[in-house]
Amino acid sequence: MPHLPEFIAPTRFTDPVAALAQARLIYDASLTHLRQAMQRFVAGEPLHDGATGADDAPQRVRACYPFVRLQTDTVQRMTSAYSAHLSYGFVAGQGRFETTLTRPDLYADYYLEQFTLLLQNHRGELEVGTSSQPIPVHFSFAEHDHIEGSLSPQRRQLMRDVFDLPDLGAMDDGIANGTHEPAPGEPHPLALFTAPRVDYSLHRLRHYTGTAPEHFQNFVLFTNYQFYIDEFVRLGHAAMKDPHSDYIAFVEPGNVVTRRVGTDAAAGDEWGATPPRLPQMPAYHLVRGDRAGITMVNMGVGPANAKTITDHIAVLRPHAWIMLGHCAGLRNSQQLGDYVLAHGYVREDHVLDEELPLWVPIPALAEIQVALEAAVRDVTQMSGAELKRIMRTGTVASTDNRNWELLPDNGPQRRFSQSRAVALDMESATIAANGFRFRVPYGTLLCVSDKPLHGEIKLPGMANHFYRERVDQHLRIGIRAVELLRVQGVDQLHSRKLRSFAEVAFQ
Repeated sequence: MPHLPEFIAPTRFTDPVAALAQARLIYDASLTHLRQAMQRFVAGEPLHDGATGADDAPQRVRACYPFVRLQTDTVQRMTSAYSAHLSYGFVAGQGRFETTLTRPDLYADYYLEQFTLLLQNHRGELEVGTSSQPIPVHFSFAEHDHIEGSLSPQRRQLMRDVFDLPDLGAMDDGIANGTHEPAPGEPHPLALFTAPRVDYSLHRLRHYTGTAPEHFQNFVLFTNYQFYIDEFVRLGHAAMKDPHSDYIAFVEPGNVVTRRVGTDAAAGDEWGATPPRLPQMPAYHLVRGDRAGITMVNMGVGPANAKTITDHIAVLRPHAWIMLGHCAGLRNSQQLGDYVLAHGYVREDHVLDEELPLWVPIPALAEIQVALEAAVRDVTQMSGAELKRIMRTGTVASTDNRNWELLPDNGPQRRFSQSRAVALDMESATIAANGFRFRVPYGTLLCVSDKPLHGEIKLPGMANHFYRERVDQHLRIGIRAVELLRVQGVDQLHSRKLRSFAEVAFQ
C-alpha cells in the first residue's frame, strides 16, 4: 500500500468560493505530503513500509490531484444575463462531467469564474474531492527547488520505486483534438487539459522562456525577430518610469522584475537574476494587476517553435494571442513595409497535420480583425484609401521550407498563386491553427520585408534600414490592438467559432 496523505472526503458545494477553497486544501495537503517525503528521501532516510514488515522494501509515496465534478440530469440551462452570450461555462448535456485541478494559487481567478458559471447555468452542486490521478513528484517541487541535483545516480534511480514520475499517457491532447472518447462509466471532461498536462506545460514554459508562469499575462504577442523584443524592452522600462502607467511591473528572463516607480518590491522579486545566456524562446511581461497585461515571446524561426510555445502557453488560457512578424510579399503591388492582415491561412507547415487535419478551415475572428485594423489606423493616422494602400487583407501561407523559392519545379509558387495568398512566412498559420485547436482567439499582422518573386530580396543594408523604420510602429500597433480588445471586454473574445458542438465547459 502506498503512503498517502490524510484522506479528505468529497464534499458538495453550491458556493464557488467554498469549492475553490476545498480544492486548494486538497492540493496543498498533497504537495506538503510529497515535499516532506522528498526531503526525507534526499536526506538519505530509509522509507520502509512498516505494514509489510519488510525492512529493506522502499515504501511507495503517493498524493493525488483534486477533482471537480458536476452531475446534471437535464439539458436545460438556467442562464443569467451575464452568461447567456458566453460560449463557455456550461456542459453539453446530461451526464457526469469531471476534471482534475492543479495550481489553485495560479488559477484561482480562472477556476472561480468556471465554477461560478457552472453553478449559474445548471443550478446544481459541484463536488470537490481527491482524484485517483497521482501528482508526479517533479511537479511538487517549489519554484527554486533543485532537489535532484543533490542526489547520487543510484538514489535518483530509486526515485522510480518510491515516487510517481510524469506519465505521458495521462497528458495527451485528445480532448482538445476532439478524439477523446470516455470509456464506459468514465465521466466526460470538463476542461481541455488534465492537471498533469497543465503541470507539464508550466514546467516547459519555465525552461523555454526563462520566466515563471505566474508572470504570463492574458494577452500574448509572438514575434520571430529580436528587434521587436528590444523595442518592447525599451517600452517596458519607459512604462515603469511613469507613475500613472496601467502596468505595475516589467519582467524579463531570469524573473528579473522592475516595478513601476513609486511601488514597493513584492515577495519573490529578490530571486530574479539575469541568466548567463537567453533561453530558447525568451518571454517578457508587461504586468497588470488583473493579469490583462501583455506578454511578448521571441519564439525564433519556424513552425516547430511556433507549435512548441503555443502548445504550452495554451494551458494558461489566455484571452488572445497575436503574431507580429515579417513576411515575403507575393504581390507586385506591395511595397516593403506594407502590412498584411491575415483573413485566411494556407498550411504547409506540416507540424499540426496529425492533430488538426488540413481539411479543417481556420476562420478569421472578427473581434481580432477589427481591433488590428483599428490599431493600424490609430497608429499610422491613415484611413480610407490611404490605409488600404499600406495594409492589405488576404491569405497568408506558412511553409516549413525556408528556401521554397529555390525548388526547381515552381510547385510552391503555383500553389500559393492558386490559393490567392498575398504573403508567406513560416509561423503564422501554425499559431492560428493552434489557437483554433486550443480555443484561444488568434490574429496575425505581418510586415512585408522582402519580395522574392519580384527580385526584392533582403540585403544587409536594406534589412537594417527597414527594421529601424518599421519595428517601432509595428509593435505599437500590436500593443494598441491589445488595448482595444481589453476595453471592449474579454468576454466578447471567446468566439463560438472556436467551440465544437460537444464542447468542454471550461473556457
